[in-house]
Amino acid sequence: MPDGVTPVTLPADVTLRLLHPEDGPALAAAYAAHRRYLEPWDPARPETFFTAAFHTERIPVELLEHHAGRSVPCVLDRDGAIVGRVTLSDVVLGPFCNAHLGYWLASDLTGRGVMTAAVDAVAAHARDVVGLHRLQAATLAHNRASQGVLARTGFERIGYAPRYLQIAGTWQDHLLFQRILHD
Repeated sequence: MPDGVTPVTLPADVTLRLLHPEDGPALAAAYAAHRRYLEPWDPARPETFFTAAFHTERIPVELLEHHAGRSVPCVLDRDGAIVGRVTLSDVVLGPFCNAHLGYWLASDLTGRGVMTAAVDAVAAHARDVVGLHRLQAATLAHNRASQGVLARTGFERIGYAPRYLQIAGTWQDHLLFQRILHD
């Protein structure tokens, strides 16, 4: 894999790997298949978001961001189908050495340790390969499952952000978390 992103085998025969240039159709299929499940947790999406053309066009931009050191866009792959994503975005080096963590997983794979293992693997990559000191994440205030993933992977709650992000068409409150990677 480019830039030291090594595929990692996770529970339930899922593989964490870097996004590939040819993943557009599979990514569109994943978002379309899990659309209803993801809608309460995601920003409102235009219809074009659910097309292969949208993702095929977007992936080169994501990979340019990765090669520039500003992101680590990963997918969760199960038998050639994308079943989730884990992304480090807004990577900042220098004295901050920080990135934002975002993720989602197909509903039929939740509760099986897949995302916990994926977040741990991405955190290790962030520390050992990217050289980050800290990761931060935000969850909707009522998203207990996501908060559980963060707690199991060493994140601590650091704040409450009213009307932080527009999710499902509404500005919603979020809990803020961080994980210090060098302690």
